[in-house]
Amino acid sequence: MYWAFRQAAGIPGITPTEEKDGNLPDIVNSGSLHEFLVNLHERYGPVVSFWFGRRLVVSLGTVDVLKQHINPNKTLDPFETMLKSLLRYQSGGGNVSENHMRKKLCENGVTNSLKSNFALLLKLSEELLDKWLSYPETQHVPLSQHMLGFAMKSVTQMVMGSTFENDQEVIRFQKNHGTVWSEIGKGFLDGSLDKNTTRKKQYEDALVQLESVLRNIIKERKGRNFSQHIFIDSLVQGNLNDQQILEDSMIFSLASCIITAKLCTWAICFLTTSEEVQKKLYEEINQVFGNGPITPEKIEQLRYCQHVLCETVRTAKLTPVSAQLQDIEGKIDQFIIPRETLVLYALGVVLRDPNTWPSPHKFDPDRFDDELIMKTFSSLGFSGTRECPELRFAYMVTTVLLSVLVKRLHLLSVEGQVIETKYELVTSSREEAWITVSKRY
Repeated sequence: MYWAFRQAAGIPGITPTEEKDGNLPDIVNSGSLHEFLVNLHERYGPVVSFWFGRRLVVSLGTVDVLKQHINPNKTLDPFETMLKSLLRYQSGGGNVSENHMRKKLCENGVTNSLKSNFALLLKLSEELLDKWLSYPETQHVPLSQHMLGFAMKSVTQMVMGSTFENDQEVIRFQKNHGTVWSEIGKGFLDGSLDKNTTRKKQYEDALVQLESVLRNIIKERKGRNFSQHIFIDSLVQGNLNDQQILEDSMIFSLASCIITAKLCTWAICFLTTSEEVQKKLYEEINQVFGNGPITPEKIEQLRYCQHVLCETVRTAKLTPVSAQLQDIEGKIDQFIIPRETLVLYALGVVLRDPNTWPSPHKFDPDRFDDELIMKTFSSLGFSGTRECPELRFAYMVTTVLLSVLVKRLHLLSVEGQVIETKYELVTSSREEAWITVSKRY
């Protein structure tokens, strides 16, 4: 009876390896959820099934099947849905209009905090530039480390305010953030956390500390006016209860720190290995800003820079997996997807599909000159109206940072370095990525 029930509604795929864990052992053996899905889709096609514990999961692996499933009117962001379930928050517990309101508040939060803190973002970018300008040209710069530090400083101050002008507060936040992310960042809880009491306690303590910081800030910002508008202000001014504000600001600060850090890291990595692209970007930055200041209005004109960042997201497969819960029975191709099925978007598989992206392994920002390619990219939630707020925030922060750095510096790769990729909910390099810099003038 058990095995008969666990045939996946006729969807091709694999049966559970273990009764209790389903295919978790296979995912762990593959190295990551993304690599597991790459193999699964290669074997079984664009629509595949497997088991998370006792739960049926369906994964979609081409643009065509994703377009059949993605509902443009759906207000729950697939990336955030995944994070919420990992943190065991009530993801989408509300009705459609409440979810829509929460999404709108997050979007306003991004728009207003970027507008209000543009000078701060510029200042932090220039501080990093000064640091790099002071290095001798032979010095190896630990890129991932510097980008994580830069992202933590920018995000904490823009999301949670002036408490984080204090470096000690940023360091404490970064430590707790690292502990929480190292557990949920893999995108699945493989059960090992429950078996290890020390790790479990560290994770829970870190989460409690992060929540307590947020609770204090929410309390402090309520019913008062501050000259600096931060992300949390937009949530506080909406009709949300304290728990909803806490959950939405927690998800945003966790995800935007890591997405911003990794987008900055990968963009610079690819620029160091693509001389032609870096030259073209430098020319655009010069043409748009000349000797004048970097302003929000001018930032909007950096079209090639936007293409560089889109291609960075695509080539690095920055967020390789996201998820939606199937709320009503649906159909993809000839397959029926039962209600309550977890549907994964195997974005990392889709972003390397040669049928959609010619020469998928080549870093080529010019491919986004093609409006059809840009449209496809937007339909996957990576740009335009459908992108998640964390990514929109990261695009802006990275654009400002690149404008400041590339204007003054050549970014160079370290000879002989091979960068291996670590695929989690957000893709990073397995080891430190080193670069060198030389002054343009």
